[in-house]
Amino acid sequence: MPRPAVALRRLAALVTVLFLALACSLPAAAQDQQAPDFNAWNKLADQAEQILESGSANDARLQTIRDAVVQWRERLKTAQGLNATRIATLKDQIAALGPPPAEGQTESDDIAARRKELNEQLSTLQAPGLQAVEAYGRADGIVTQIDQTIRQRQAHALIRKTSSPLNPANWGPAMAEAGHVGRQIYAEARGRWDDIGGVSGFTQRLPLIGGLLLAALLLLTRGRHWIDSLPSRLSARAGERSRAALVFGVSLGQIAIPLIGVILAAGTLVATDLFDDWGLPLLRSVPGAGLSFFGGLWLARRLFPEEGGSGQLPLPMSEAQRRQARFRATLLAMSLALHQLIARSILPLSGFNSENDTNTVPERLTEASAGVWHFLLILFGAFCLFQLTNLLRRLRPSEVSDVPDYRVRIVAFLAVIGRLIALAAPIAAAAGYVTAANAALWSSAMTLGLVGLLIVLQDFIADLYALAKGGDQSARDALMPALIGFALVLASLPLFALIWGARPSDLAEAWTRAQQGFSLGGVSLSPMAILTFVLVFAVGYFLTNFVQGAFRSSILPKTRLDGGGQNAVVSIIGYVGLALAAVFAITAAGINLTSLAFVAGALSVGIGFGMQQVVSNFVSGIILLVERPIAVGDWIEVGGQQGIVKKMAVRATQIQTFDRTDVIVPNSNLITQPVTNWTRGSLQGRIIVPITVGVGSDGRRVAALLREIAEDQPTVLVNPAPAVLLRSITPTGQNYELRAMLSDINAGASVVSEINQQILERFAAEGIVLPGISRGAQDIFLHQPEPAAEEPPAAIPSTPPASKPADRASGDTAPQEAEGHTGAEDGPAGQADRP
Repeated sequence: MPRPAVALRRLAALVTVLFLALACSLPAAAQDQQAPDFNAWNKLADQAEQILESGSANDARLQTIRDAVVQWRERLKTAQGLNATRIATLKDQIAALGPPPAEGQTESDDIAARRKELNEQLSTLQAPGLQAVEAYGRADGIVTQIDQTIRQRQAHALIRKTSSPLNPANWGPAMAEAGHVGRQIYAEARGRWDDIGGVSGFTQRLPLIGGLLLAALLLLTRGRHWIDSLPSRLSARAGERSRAALVFGVSLGQIAIPLIGVILAAGTLVATDLFDDWGLPLLRSVPGAGLSFFGGLWLARRLFPEEGGSGQLPLPMSEAQRRQARFRATLLAMSLALHQLIARSILPLSGFNSENDTNTVPERLTEASAGVWHFLLILFGAFCLFQLTNLLRRLRPSEVSDVPDYRVRIVAFLAVIGRLIALAAPIAAAAGYVTAANAALWSSAMTLGLVGLLIVLQDFIADLYALAKGGDQSARDALMPALIGFALVLASLPLFALIWGARPSDLAEAWTRAQQGFSLGGVSLSPMAILTFVLVFAVGYFLTNFVQGAFRSSILPKTRLDGGGQNAVVSIIGYVGLALAAVFAITAAGINLTSLAFVAGALSVGIGFGMQQVVSNFVSGIILLVERPIAVGDWIEVGGQQGIVKKMAVRATQIQTFDRTDVIVPNSNLITQPVTNWTRGSLQGRIIVPITVGVGSDGRRVAALLREIAEDQPTVLVNPAPAVLLRSITPTGQNYELRAMLSDINAGASVVSEINQQILERFAAEGIVLPGISRGAQDIFLHQPEPAAEEPPAAIPSTPPASKPADRASGDTAPQEAEGHTGAEDGPAGQADRP
């Protein structure tokens, strides 16, 4: 078997297995399992409710209680399906006994006793599940109450006003307390130096410390220099097709290499064992600060590349604008790194640290002194943010740039908002709202950074797609990169929520609520149900296309079906496959459409009136596919339109006329109106060529010439033989008709044209007069007159226009104009008729 066929067979087997796996993963009853310890749960719930009522627990304690309650809630949710299999069996047994007797009626004692026994068993089995439902509701209420308490505390901390950092009375204490922190760190290092044994203890750690320090220095000096110059070298050497994607992948080393070096340097200090409560929080902040700085530096280089960089520019900016933006973005990254390094370790503020900050930070500075130092950091960060946003807010979509307009508009809008925050944050901090100013300023900076990262990643995805398409740069604007970029934006929404103060537990709770689903018209939907529906339907759609392709290319060509029949079979397979895919997808997603039955019944009347024509066309399309009165490639006439059938769909049929015009004919017209199919079953057809000769012409000779001319045509059939009829004699001439059967009526116009050409030549040679149109005082003769003899005038022959087919029963014809074509475009001229 050829390799492509083997690959297709393997792919089909893989998709089939996946389809069956998804179809088998239907929502089923939970298996019998052990009931949870409701006594332990009630004890924990009572304790949590007492703590919440007292309001004495801090945020860390509340978070611990919340985590425990969430675990119990998941167990209780699972326990709601306890004994589901046995409960379903008992319900079937009870139903088998028949309906209970109505009031005033009785049933046999055996059935009544059996019904009572089964109902008691059912109540016993349902009790744990009902108890789990009640406990789940209590757990959910406790989690909601804890979340509300923590959010209220966070909001209070944000709007809490402290002493103004502009008060000169706070400056002296702020300097003194900062010096005290430095002395405490130094004293701690001196004390632990003595504890580890001084030089002898340090010497024992020297190999580890020296190795870490050497690796850090190499990465921060040589490694960083090498990785910074590598993208430019690869850009010059790599091919045009792979340059952008390759340079992006290598440029990630500009973050990883120096960040690893900084982490190793901080690890070197930790390995000395000289720092404890005062120094370790600062060292633990180094990785986050390093990531902020080196990540911001890398992002600035990618968003605002230097002249001659590879790939398309992310934003429509000139070289001077990119240089300024790159410098200002670097300063903003530096300010964010300082905030990460100092504010979170030395200058903590109440309510500002996240729940994941596990550092045990001693009381270092008073709130007023910490506000002074925070104000200085806010001033520096606000200045950097203002300078960058003031440049970005001027961005406008450019006609000469391929940058999407929506990207430019979003960046410009965020720059306007960031500029306002950069102005408001120092004012709010000066007024004493230091925590709110910190939250707004640094969240804005990180939001700009995340948006820039999304822009860079979208361009990288477009470059990868273009590389996969063989380096075609037009593929960057294809649909697939746009869809992946949109999915990337959706995936980043939780990150935006975390930046603006959401806790991971808030996101987890939101996901839990989403999994419970929502009701839409009585139908319960959830993200997992929707995802399952999409996946199962997508697999069914793929399998349907695969089966259609297999029938179209491998199976149907080996049968005796013609092209139209094969298209009908393929279309029916497509409709059936899509219907089955929809049914499987709805079943796999667990969507119960029973509740929509009443709504559907109420809307059916209105929908029926509104869509009756659509339904009529659909039913007509099915009839056409089954009965096949016409097929693709047939030459038909319907509603005054003639042409070749190009496509048959379930709603309408596409006909291409002989002047290359596409006509969409509703299928109901093909069922309710008369349709002439010129080529259905046979391509044979008859042509009729009318001819008029002078009154004095030899009729027998005219008939013989016409018969010879017809017989000379290769497509004229010998049986039946061409016939010449003298239809009438008038004062102006003798009227004849040449009738001949063609093996292919599609070439009728060409045959008629050739016959007319030969009539002109043969009749002129024989001296047969063809009365024509009088031009002025003279008639035009088609034969050479003798000089001595006067000949009757002859004019250019007039060939009547082609007429539509004669009636087969009577043989009468009505000369009238008709379209013809040769092959795909010429129809029969003259008169044409089917045998």
